[in-house]
Amino acid sequence: MGEGSLRGVSVSCVLSRRVLAKLRFRAVRRGVWFRDLKAVERRLLDLTIAVVERVHSVRLASLVSPIVERLLEAVEGRLSCLMRVRGRGLAEKLGRIAQSWGNKSAVHWAGDLGFVEYLAVASVDASVGFGGG
Repeated sequence: MGEGSLRGVSVSCVLSRRVLAKLRFRAVRRGVWFRDLKAVERRLLDLTIAVVERVHSVRLASLVSPIVERLLEAVEGRLSCLMRVRGRGLAEKLGRIAQSWGNKSAVHWAGDLGFVEYLAVASVDASVGFGGG
């Protein structure tokens, strides 16, 4: 999306008219707008896009955020979503640990998409119980 994840980002930054309209456009193009959302959820997002420049209300954000998360996952695909939500965070954390141990190249680990993808898949395997070995 370009604006980042909903996790760890202020609500008013993410839930803006421009971002929501772009997400709606992508969801319609990929066929998930009608398939994955109920009519009332579509109407809520359409109304939010039409009326609000930025979501400042905590109540509105609590209604819109879960819908946006589901749309993001549907539009991105499961692996991309896992890479964004889990993999990048794990890569950043492991990179910081390795840097504290003196590994200077670890500063680039969070930007290595192969490593981020590996960590995302490994985190799913670990949570399901397929640790290997």
